[in-house]
Amino acid sequence: MKRIKIYLMAAVCGLFTTAAAQAENPVFRIAVLKFGTVNWELDSIAHHGDDTANGFRMEVQGMAGGSASQIAFQGGEADAMVTDWLWVARQRAAGKDYVFIPYSRAVGGMLVKQDSPAQSLSDMKGTSIGIAGGPLDKSWLILQAYAEQEFGMDLKADTEQVFGAPPLIFKSALSGEVDGALNYWHFNAKMQAAGMRSLITVAEASTALGLDPNTPLLGYVVKGDYLRDNRAVVEGFAQASRAAKERLAGDDAEWDRLRPVMNVKTDAQFEALKAGFRDGIPDAGPIDEEAAARMLALMARLGGSELVGEATTLPQGVFLSPGG
Repeated sequence: MKRIKIYLMAAVCGLFTTAAAQAENPVFRIAVLKFGTVNWELDSIAHHGDDTANGFRMEVQGMAGGSASQIAFQGGEADAMVTDWLWVARQRAAGKDYVFIPYSRAVGGMLVKQDSPAQSLSDMKGTSIGIAGGPLDKSWLILQAYAEQEFGMDLKADTEQVFGAPPLIFKSALSGEVDGALNYWHFNAKMQAAGMRSLITVAEASTALGLDPNTPLLGYVVKGDYLRDNRAVVEGFAQASRAAKERLAGDDAEWDRLRPVMNVKTDAQFEALKAGFRDGIPDAGPIDEEAAARMLALMARLGGSELVGEATTLPQGVFLSPGG
């Protein structure tokens, strides 16, 4: 009986110690889309305690849309959100001190049905293309530049565009309402699992344009003053994010654990999403800022101030510099 009491006391002490450690760790609040793929990484961080192991406690705030995330972040209700670094560059050029932490380099591409006669982007002349997002969607702009360079083709003038939310483009492509579809990578993965094929990826088009497809487009964003006041927390989060990426890159069992929250209906969808996420994991290390500057220059030429604001050249300090 005495031995059992000792064990119970040790267990209770352990619980109090863990609770105390968690209470001492500063909270890092992240606003993200409630059902976005970033939640897979954040789930892995939380499940394996990568946050507390790196000196902070993560709090994920599920949002209904990107605008809600921005409002929470800019209003101080969240310490970070997820967006692309081009938006961060635009904000910095406008005087806002935001900093980007890489998350993913996954991008979509143009898909067509298996029996489509199209073999290259030039074959899309006279067809309809479903595009996730609006006319200033970055993938759409890159494909326009690629079509012009490779085929002397005005992709915008030579095709009919149907803009819509990713789920709508997904359904329209599978039903044949549009001849081709340019969608976000995770919808592309599901479309390919359903039998569609890739005509060209944005990564392939980027390479042909002299851009570096390894430049991570999406990432976590924090405010500069938060970074200065909480440097250890931000760098701890970056380390936790990298730990989760390495786990997801090589551990199939972790994906089996995540499957219930991935909204997959078939094994083919599951495998396609797993492969797509892994393919989008950026290399560790600093961002190639010269490559990023080339992408920004292209976006400024194609999208103008409506897309990049005053950021015609890459502002200093866009990307997190560990220890700097």
